[in-house]
Amino acid sequence: MELTLLGTGAPEGLPRPDCPCAVCATALGDAARAATALLVDGSLLLDLTPGIAFAAARAGHTLGQVRQVLLSHPHDGPAMEIPAGLPQPARVPDGRELTLISGQRVRAVATDAPGTGYEVTGHDGERLLYLPPGAAAAGTSGPEGPAAPYDTVLMDVLGRPDALARLREAGVVTPDTDVLAVHLGHDVPAGRETVRRLTAAGARAVPDGTRLTVGPPPAPGVRGLAADTGPAPARPPLPRRTLVLGGARSGKSLEAERRLAAWPEVLYVATGGTRDGDREWAARVSLHRERRPPSWRTAETCDLVPLLAEEGPPLLLDCLSLWLTDAMDRVDAWDDAAWAGGGERELRERCAELADAVRTTRRTVVAVSNEVGSGIVPATSAGRRYRDELGRLNAAVAAECEHVLLVVAGQPLPLKG
Repeated sequence: MELTLLGTGAPEGLPRPDCPCAVCATALGDAARAATALLVDGSLLLDLTPGIAFAAARAGHTLGQVRQVLLSHPHDGPAMEIPAGLPQPARVPDGRELTLISGQRVRAVATDAPGTGYEVTGHDGERLLYLPPGAAAAGTSGPEGPAAPYDTVLMDVLGRPDALARLREAGVVTPDTDVLAVHLGHDVPAGRETVRRLTAAGARAVPDGTRLTVGPPPAPGVRGLAADTGPAPARPPLPRRTLVLGGARSGKSLEAERRLAAWPEVLYVATGGTRDGDREWAARVSLHRERRPPSWRTAETCDLVPLLAEEGPPLLLDCLSLWLTDAMDRVDAWDDAAWAGGGERELRERCAELADAVRTTRRTVVAVSNEVGSGIVPATSAGRRYRDELGRLNAAVAAECEHVLLVVAGQPLPLKG
């Protein structure tokens, strides 16, 4: 199948007309996006948007070969203008299957938001899933039983990362699936941060007008051959290890959770313990638990090295600064005599062991830690010792990570990767 993304934006487009927000103000060039619409093999159009004929012309197509126009979501606003010669657009009832004159098979997929998703199967069995904005597929099984994995999925990745997690859990999105983010509006982060979040989700965004081939390239001489469309842009590598740094209430934990929001099963490792009797700490823990997806599991432990050595789902380690507190407690590092008598050496060995475990792990890991070296110099030797050792630990772990972020005022600043 040949795909042409005539638009990749939200229904209002990006920038939105007359919107003064920072994202709209900077949505220039390739960052500007028309409302999402997809042309499949030149003959099937998914979603009819304003200026669709001009968008097709800019991508090197005409709409003269379109035989079916399907709508995926309610098109609010002004009445749609249907270009001359284009079939009347329609919505297909959930579960209904169509066999088009051009040879593709289309099945309407129920969603949990207003609209309909479409599963398109090409001539050679290649499979595509297209979902409307803000929606997740309500089911992934067809009349013949569990569905096979999709080759390509186009969906609202940043708005509904949980929808991508569900598809992964059902086995229809695999590491070989090309996940494309569409319906991108002014609620996405500006600049390169969108790319970084999509990379963490195993997805990517492409500019309007991009043409892609799903499945093996067609034979020479067949319309839609790879030489006409050009090679598909390479998917960015999925980071194995990410370290998120930040000060108090900077948003570092929330940012770390975002990095794994599109994965169905995550082990959240809480290193802070329960602190019986501390009501303020209990409130913090409760807030963290409430915002985690229900499919995530929680382990309260500071024994991180064995977890990093095991096979299993992604780990979210929150946080290394509390792990260090526990490690310093274990070697009595707060006492000057114990520190000089072997505590320093033992702590450094523990930290080196943890950094080595991060280096050799085969799991996806997102670790959180505090950045405390930019504030007031602590008044006690124990406080200065903790500050120094946390700085050393952060540097050692950061050296083993592909991505390192510093969160300031809720804004993730890339330091590495």
